[in-house]
Amino acid sequence: MQYKSQAVAKPYFIAAIALFVGQIVFGAILGLQYVMGDFLFPEIPFNVARMVHTNLLIVWLLFGFMGAAYYMVPEETETELYSPKLALILFWVFLAAGVLTIVGYLAVPYATLAEITGNDLLPTMGREFLEQPTITKIGIVIVALGLLFNISMTALKGRKTAIIMVMILGLWGLAIFFLFSFYNPENLVLDKIFWWWVVHLWVEGVWELIMGSILAFVLIKMTGVDREIIEKWLYVIIAMALISGIIGTGHHYFWIGTPEYWQWWGSIFSAIEPIPFFMMVIFAFNMVNKRKRDHPNKAAMLWAMGTPVVAFLGAGVWGFMHTLAPVNYYTHGTQITAAHGHLAFYGAYVMIVLAIISYAMPLLRGRAAANSKKSQVVEMWSFWLMTVAMIFITLFLTGAGILQVWLQRINENPMGFMEVQDKIAIFYWMREVAGIIFLIGLILYVVSFFVGGDEEEASS
Repeated sequence: MQYKSQAVAKPYFIAAIALFVGQIVFGAILGLQYVMGDFLFPEIPFNVARMVHTNLLIVWLLFGFMGAAYYMVPEETETELYSPKLALILFWVFLAAGVLTIVGYLAVPYATLAEITGNDLLPTMGREFLEQPTITKIGIVIVALGLLFNISMTALKGRKTAIIMVMILGLWGLAIFFLFSFYNPENLVLDKIFWWWVVHLWVEGVWELIMGSILAFVLIKMTGVDREIIEKWLYVIIAMALISGIIGTGHHYFWIGTPEYWQWWGSIFSAIEPIPFFMMVIFAFNMVNKRKRDHPNKAAMLWAMGTPVVAFLGAGVWGFMHTLAPVNYYTHGTQITAAHGHLAFYGAYVMIVLAIISYAMPLLRGRAAANSKKSQVVEMWSFWLMTVAMIFITLFLTGAGILQVWLQRINENPMGFMEVQDKIAIFYWMREVAGIIFLIGLILYVVSFFVGGDEEEASS
């Protein structure tokens, strides 16, 4: 390992994986509650399990992004981190805030949680994905500002590469757009407009910059391709991502009371949104074809190559499938949305965080380049189990969604919501089986870090 301060990334990565396991356990609970409504009721009601599942997703990905930033910045800037101590303090602050929030969701009714955390003083709670108490939101802002201060000061004193500039731009965007979670207007249309400024502009805007910078970093390290070539690709990809992603917010404005022109703007720019993901696929495979070295960490390379492919399928193909206004009129709010959400999040963000962890952790643990071959075989099994399981989860939810649209919205005699849910229960059962296989794959990912053997051979 070249820089001592890169070690602060290690606790971030460990916390990310631990919280990821928690997220998937609650996903399995949720999947079962779809078909067995009283499962774990009243101990863990459906609405609480869903809050925990989605909030853990956000928190562990943020841990992953922050760990990636702390690992990449010293190496890219060729200087030690401005304050490793600050990074570790912020780690414990964020972990405490995240864990206490999840415990709060599980231990007390949500209304009571809002009352005891002072939501009356600054009402921010009660909105999907932004259910965190106001105190937790303030904690997230403090942690984000501390991170930005730390990496920006490091970048100012060191080498300034395109990868770090894109990473910092993405992290600044993440922090700035999160501030809209504090704006909670009484008007429902306004509320939804600005709610999407957090949710959409994160996942279809600034997070894509973070994803692109991590992918570029991993490809430079693992292929040995000239930095200039990779950086040119990165600039084009992030430009397309921002242009399409920012105006593409309009595809959420179709049916919430906004002017009709958003149906055109949203449809046109949403149709462009798959392009940067397709460019990422071409970029990744191009770099591998031009590689100047054969890196021993095959598992990390597998995650890095899988990221743009699955992201293109989930965010690009499944996103486009229901993003045009005339189609979305029938599909919005159905299981087709859930299918797109699952595959897009997994492909774009879960896989890139696992890629940087897979690349960095062997180095952080004192190995020369990679885990042992036995360890990598276990990790590659985890890749295929998780990826194939997620594709099947997506296909089953897509089947459920198509049937739901037909029976509930297009049929001459449309059925009621709950009646339709009974009709499509078979898809939920199949989704649950695929979810359990995904959990097994994730457990194998964790296990792979504890598999020894052949280390000298892997490190050569």
